[in-house]
Amino acid sequence: MSNSTLSAPLPPLPSYVLTPRPNLLGPISDKVLVIILPTFAYWVVSLFFHYIDVNDYLPQYRLHTPAEVLKRNRVSRGDVVRDVILQQIIQAIVGFILGLTEPDEFLGKDNYNVSVWARRVRVAQKVVPTMLGLLGVDANTLANSIHKTYPTFSGFLAGGVYPWQMEVSYSQPGNLQLVPTFARWEIIAATAIYWYIVPAMQFLLAIVVVDTWQYFLHRAMHMNLWLYKKFHSRHHRLYVPYAFGALYNHPFEGFLLDTCGAGLAYMVTGMNTRQGMWLFTCLTIKTVDDHCGYSLPFDPLQYITSNNAGYHDVHHQSWGIKTNFSQPCTIFWDRLLGTMWTGGDVSARYERSKKAAQRKVDLDMDGQASITNTESTLSGKAVQQALESQKQVLQDTEGGGDSVLKEELEEEKEAQLSARRTPKKKSQSNSLKSLTDRVNGSAHGRTGGVLGMESSH
Repeated sequence: MSNSTLSAPLPPLPSYVLTPRPNLLGPISDKVLVIILPTFAYWVVSLFFHYIDVNDYLPQYRLHTPAEVLKRNRVSRGDVVRDVILQQIIQAIVGFILGLTEPDEFLGKDNYNVSVWARRVRVAQKVVPTMLGLLGVDANTLANSIHKTYPTFSGFLAGGVYPWQMEVSYSQPGNLQLVPTFARWEIIAATAIYWYIVPAMQFLLAIVVVDTWQYFLHRAMHMNLWLYKKFHSRHHRLYVPYAFGALYNHPFEGFLLDTCGAGLAYMVTGMNTRQGMWLFTCLTIKTVDDHCGYSLPFDPLQYITSNNAGYHDVHHQSWGIKTNFSQPCTIFWDRLLGTMWTGGDVSARYERSKKAAQRKVDLDMDGQASITNTESTLSGKAVQQALESQKQVLQDTEGGGDSVLKEELEEEKEAQLSARRTPKKKSQSNSLKSLTDRVNGSAHGRTGGVLGMESSH
């Protein structure tokens, strides 16, 4: 193999003809479909969780009981639905405006783009002889020695030199010439890069952008008193999150955190409209899943990352509101900046809340109830996390933050007293017996470890 071939020209790029990309769904424009799909996914997934909730399916995997939803939340379901729909209208308007600025998409350039990547693969091979030289290997000598047996590998070792890869080109009528072509492996590699690796990297980068954007803005909403009271406290009136409350926010917060964050990720990564459909829909489903109130063993989203329903639910509790800020996909920033909940397993705290909520339901039914002391002991950093979280709850005066802490204080006092007495049987009225049965089943039928939280000290 002659050294003169090292300066061989690159294979030419193919010509192409552009045609408009047809819509994915008939008469509905892709620019409209990218707005519809996330909203559609939001309500489909939300209604699934709502269906299993109201029909008391899978109670053993509930994070909270129906009694807690009834007694601990400070906002009605009607208000939640109203604000969610408002945010989705804002998202649709922003999406429509951005769609007007997006250029139309065309087909016909894919082979050209694959060839561009194949050229990059060819150029990248030029460093191979240099790298082998650093190891004391003469690339040209080695390439010549195996040229007859392994010609393609020989060309790779020589720095992407394939003198036998030629074809006749009809560049002009009556003008025939030999031009270099790509090796088969170069086309395979370029195809994989263009169709799979680049889109995957775009999606992962979009996740990084969204997680970073939401972490720091979300954390700022908790650290700045005005931002919290004016905007973010509304979302935290759901002390017991449920699926269709995932986007229950102040409209400005929803626009800033969710709409702008996802839009920024889409633009920074250079995605096309079809990729945007995947990104926005996946982020929406993940957000709903994080607020679903269930730790389902067959839910893949709860195992892909540690940022799942159980993790985010701690952030909604009065004692964990200043921890676990990361959302929606990873817990990277919480780990790096030390904002993870450090109080260990929270099962005892959840169990106490369940029993306290059930006690209120029983009292409403003019019955008597007692609770057992299952309060966990906090130490170290977790004590400060709980105190700071409770201070923030107090700041939400409009949402009744002071009454939330007063009720929890009474619950703790009752728990301490009840440790010295034998629990009494609860009296129930027939009219609400079904609710009580469901609550009891949820409170006592859970499998261990569903609410176990990882401790980070």
